[in-house]
Amino acid sequence: MFLVLQVIISVFTIVALYGGDVSPIGNSARAMLVYILPLLIMANMLLLLYWLIRRRWLFLTIPVITLLCCINYIGTIYQLNLGGGNEPTTNKTGLKIASYNVAMFNRETSGFMAQDILAEMRRQKVDVLCIQEYNEISGDKKNSESYKEYFPYMAVGRQDMVVYSRYPIIGKKTLLFEATNNSAMWVDIDVKGHELRVFNVHLQTTGINRTMHQADKMIARNYDVSNSRLLNAIYGNYTLGLVFRSGQAAMISNECRKSRYPVILCGDFNDVPYSYTYNTMLGDLVDGFRECGKGFMYTFRGKKPVRIDYIFHDKHLQGLEYYRSDLTYSDHYPIYMKIAL
Repeated sequence: MFLVLQVIISVFTIVALYGGDVSPIGNSARAMLVYILPLLIMANMLLLLYWLIRRRWLFLTIPVITLLCCINYIGTIYQLNLGGGNEPTTNKTGLKIASYNVAMFNRETSGFMAQDILAEMRRQKVDVLCIQEYNEISGDKKNSESYKEYFPYMAVGRQDMVVYSRYPIIGKKTLLFEATNNSAMWVDIDVKGHELRVFNVHLQTTGINRTMHQADKMIARNYDVSNSRLLNAIYGNYTLGLVFRSGQAAMISNECRKSRYPVILCGDFNDVPYSYTYNTMLGDLVDGFRECGKGFMYTFRGKKPVRIDYIFHDKHLQGLEYYRSDLTYSDHYPIYMKIAL
């Protein structure tokens, strides 16, 4: 029985590792296996321990080979890198870029959150700040007015997308996605004679939280919400989100390839490592966390500790450090990366 279980789990693990290589259109079940890869890896580890205790050396090779195949995936969520961490560790000069989904600053009216986030960006010595779910007005104040003292240059995409910079912005473009409020933008920045194209991206959300909230409201009103109906709604939202993000990722990837300047791509992808979205967006770029991050990296503060915010860069650039800070003003953490010039 355990041998059959081991073979099934190993097969599902290998299939899940390649689930991000196929478009979710028509392959949604296979594409969604990527989301349970951490559970499959844990199951393989438990079975490895079981075969060790039983001293079944031949059967032990199955989870060992399976886990060896998962090394690259594990590297996208955990890095044993003595040079990285959750705070800056190098004094080398470079461009410090940050990405943060601020969740509309929680729509608070005092402006405190926006100001405290600005103070954190000062403390981290950020040069370029990419914000998703931005809100210009906090109470009776315009956030851009207070930010411009530290970030003299600013470019706005679609209302809730903005890039602040300490270096001149010499070009910009807004990228609109069909049938959604999500969007992306890029700006060309002149950093002491080095031109870079920085992408700020916010891809389609899953809609799971909204579905659960609606279900809770229906239950409170004594409507019958069966588990099967709820699971069908959640599955439908996931698959629909996969399809939307696959098209959006292809659009961004094409824009990156057309860039005449080295690219830095960052933002809220709303998808996990090794997914079709992740692989499409990554393309020939370098995942900053895999290059110079450290430890277990997750960027979503909800009940699911997953990594859905990223900073990628052109392979001709060199990453110096990659980390996050534990600000609690949003359901995301801000992430930072310093890139050598």
